[in-house]
Amino acid sequence: MLSPHEIAALMLIETNPYPDNLDPEDLDVLCGRQLVALEGLASGCAHVQLTAQGRSVLRSIGRLY
Repeated sequence: MLSPHEIAALMLIETNPYPDNLDPEDLDVLCGRQLVALEGLASGCAHVQLTAQGRSVLRSIGRLY
């Protein structure tokens, strides 16, 4: 089960692949559950994206259509 913070993090990632305010622990949990994927960019920034499972979670709570 996801915490409210983790669900909020998923919602942030849905709208912004470069979120500044994510709690690293939430991001770690989401990566561990394969709900998001991190991609390192040449600039040194990390691009975060929802996986199919992450989109499915948001769909199940009515966030995505």
